[in-house]
Amino acid sequence: MKTALVKQSKEIIGLALVAIFIYFFIFWDYKTFQDQFTLPKEWLNLNTIFLSIVIEAIPFILLGVFVSSLIQVFVTEEMVKKSIPKNMIVAVIPAALLGIVFPVCECAIVPVARRLIKKGMPLHVAFVFLAAAPILNPVVAASTYFAFQTNPSMLVGRMVLAFIVAIIIGLVIYLVFKNSDQLKVTKEELVGAQEQGPQTLKVNKLKATLYHASDEFFDMGKYLIIGAFIASLFQTFLDRSILVTVGSNEFTSPIVLMIFAFVVSLCSEADAFVAASLGSTFAPGALLAFLVYGPMLDMKNTILLFGYFKTKFVLAFMFIVTVAVYAGVILYQMFVM
Repeated sequence: MKTALVKQSKEIIGLALVAIFIYFFIFWDYKTFQDQFTLPKEWLNLNTIFLSIVIEAIPFILLGVFVSSLIQVFVTEEMVKKSIPKNMIVAVIPAALLGIVFPVCECAIVPVARRLIKKGMPLHVAFVFLAAAPILNPVVAASTYFAFQTNPSMLVGRMVLAFIVAIIIGLVIYLVFKNSDQLKVTKEELVGAQEQGPQTLKVNKLKATLYHASDEFFDMGKYLIIGAFIASLFQTFLDRSILVTVGSNEFTSPIVLMIFAFVVSLCSEADAFVAASLGSTFAPGALLAFLVYGPMLDMKNTILLFGYFKTKFVLAFMFIVTVAVYAGVILYQMFVM
């Protein structure tokens, strides 16, 4: 009874918000409003950046939740377990290369990795896939090649470094967490489990896919909006001249661009062109840090991770990724460049 009332109240609130939006869209005089109230230029810029991040991310989020739903409906736990090598150490290698045949942007990777874990994929294997797939895929390779046509070593460096770092991340997670359960049980899943009861109703698989996709999209949407808003705040009010000043040193410049990559939250298919535009200011090692760190960890997917995984695990993952990428870039600068 209580669950039904909560669900009904949510539907009423949702319909009310839609009605208010339609009313303002049709009847509100925007010109008069703009004449009376002039927003500061910074807040207009924030609005533009926020919308651009959300609009850029939504298609990939939709892709991610549909892939996640297809996995939920069509992939059994037995299928996942059979596809993973018995040796937990060896299993990280095919997981790192999975993005080559299964290209997923970092905007979409969190729901897919979460669903694979729920289907029985070991924690460390799923996070190798989460770290590697947004970089080690043909779409990102092509965009990196076109962005750095005059310096092909950036493409090779990005792919090699991402592969090595992803495997290190997986091995460290395995050593620290083994295959422990680090997933949060969401409120929606808990309510769904209570309503469903001990027996599962048989429904058409296409309908089940759409149901799962819609539930997951709206559940994930709030984290996307929060992450996009925080990222747009940083992009609007952070003085980038400070980054350039601090980034002149070969040891501090990778840190500066890692922070920049985390904040700007670019899609991995587009970040290479931004990195190329920074080439006159930052060294190649710092650009590699930007190209590897951003797709593995940015503001958007960090908020999503906190929404679906335990806080201590997410903080540990952030620390592992940061140290692994920074150490990898410094070693690459010392011995390869």
